[in-house]
Amino acid sequence: MNNVVDYYENYREEDRLTTNNARKIEFLTTVRMFDDIIGDSSKEILDCAAGTGAYAFYLADKGYNVTATDLTPRHIDIINEQLANKPYKMTTAVLDATDMSMFSDDSFDVVLNMGPFYHLTEENMRNKCIEESLRVLRKDGLLVVAYVPKFYLNQMIVTADEKYIDGRLMSQIRDTGELHSDDPKCFWTDTYYSSADEMEELFAKNNVEIISHFAQDGILPMLADVADTWSEEKFNTWLEYHLSVCKEKSILGMSNHVIITGKKK
Repeated sequence: MNNVVDYYENYREEDRLTTNNARKIEFLTTVRMFDDIIGDSSKEILDCAAGTGAYAFYLADKGYNVTATDLTPRHIDIINEQLANKPYKMTTAVLDATDMSMFSDDSFDVVLNMGPFYHLTEENMRNKCIEESLRVLRKDGLLVVAYVPKFYLNQMIVTADEKYIDGRLMSQIRDTGELHSDDPKCFWTDTYYSSADEMEELFAKNNVEIISHFAQDGILPMLADVADTWSEEKFNTWLEYHLSVCKEKSILGMSNHVIITGKKK
């Protein structure tokens, strides 16, 4: 996990969801879905990979009691700096989502696992991450897990740079879903790419009842140059269309980021 921390210590995560239309759609879609599925603001929420707090602050501003943790110390420092200007308190901590022993069983009504899962290249660690999320989640609580589809990924990287038209690399991602920081053509850091079917099977195996499965951004990241020429009106038209189709099964595998949510039974 050191490679992941090193990457994010030197990456401006605080700008990621606002830099262009292709990235804004991820945040706007997600919060619209959260408004529908999370429910009343009395709920206790753990954002166990809060980054620099985009979703944690959105939910806290709406009245939820949010605990924000992240593996990267810089991210927690940024959250704490922002909290100085907020009228509420938020518990924060540097935390590895595969070990949430600082929290008791059944502590939260909602657990946002929006990042840890796809940075774990070992299956046993991914399982541990999900197990810990469920351990701290109350019965009938909501588990929210983000993942990156492997079948979308190869198409994205080859359009970004033709050097990634590499049979070994593309087969590795397709067949194993794994990318390691020491791979010769690593374009990110240690990451794991999955599929809609795999994630639904994972929820079933862990006795989690699926209630929503949606594409956060669809193909717009592949069309960033075009999307950034749109007027606000045209962007909003696309956003509303995307919201109307983001739960379609065929869209899930063609999205840069996907969220699956379920109820702990």
